[in-house]
Amino acid sequence: MSNTEAAPAELACGDRPAAADPARPAVEVLTPREVPLGGPRAMRVRRTLPQRSRSLIGAWCFADHYGPDAVAEPGAMDVAPHPHTGLQTVSWLFAGEIEHRDSLGTHAMVRPGELNLMTGGHGICHSEVSTAATTTLHGVQLWVALPERHRHTARAFDHYVPSVNRIEGAEIRVFLGSLAGRTSPIPTFTPLLGAEVVLGPDAHMSLGVDPRFEHGVLVDTGDVVVAGTRVRAAELGYVGTGVRSLTLSNRGTGPARFLLLGGTPFDEEILMWWNFVGRTHEEIAAYREAWQAGSDQFGEVTGYPGERLPAPALPAVRIKPRRNPGSGQETAHG
Repeated sequence: MSNTEAAPAELACGDRPAAADPARPAVEVLTPREVPLGGPRAMRVRRTLPQRSRSLIGAWCFADHYGPDAVAEPGAMDVAPHPHTGLQTVSWLFAGEIEHRDSLGTHAMVRPGELNLMTGGHGICHSEVSTAATTTLHGVQLWVALPERHRHTARAFDHYVPSVNRIEGAEIRVFLGSLAGRTSPIPTFTPLLGAEVVLGPDAHMSLGVDPRFEHGVLVDTGDVVVAGTRVRAAELGYVGTGVRSLTLSNRGTGPARFLLLGGTPFDEEILMWWNFVGRTHEEIAAYREAWQAGSDQFGEVTGYPGERLPAPALPAVRIKPRRNPGSGQETAHG
């Protein structure tokens, strides 16, 4: 998915729990902002990462949540070939189907409950188009920042269909990392967790998690109570390191669905601009120039019926890298 924000309006975090309970981890609630995908009349996405208060959760550096959108209406997904560097893209659908093509030669379908992970590294480009059979489009697009020693790695594409793990009134699909006794076989460049969780009506569970990780709960449907704090649909609840278990509740009369994202704090400064993750202004400018010049750094997508996306103009000011704030309240409780 292409980032259309040349000058993103970053927001401060939302609600915080009022009570200071030492046995309960603090939960930051990040509210999304709406961003048009591919132009002002295109489908709109809800973006919770990055924002001013929190740039990353682990190495997760970008989170777009979209739909459910009726594809027959204006706004169907049609993202022309565009470049990436220094990151991995994670596509996860709840409904619909997207045709993926990239400069590695991959031609794949993104379907609900199936992980499609593309590694940009030194440079890749791809297109994303909802299929003719799709009537409703609903899902998330996530980016993972690559650490310094791996950020120029070769292009790659991985596909994985996780099995459903049913425990404590919940259905869990682990697509990256390990959770509740299940482990994804897909390798990652930093310790990561990615899982879809569906909690049944009035269900309550306690999930054991890695205390080295910080975590984010991105709610798709329903209201989820995370460690005593309510996180509404489209919001992202952040929990810092030091937590060994997360209490999660659904107090509604219907199922609640969310993604649980986690990872060890990413302690490097990164610079995100358009579809590039780099380290310096000069590096980003060089990536943009290479894309505009049709450099082999990104390759070429075949089979897309249209022109590729041009890069936006660089801002008039120097772009500065940022480091994530601290991982929040650390506690051995939970």
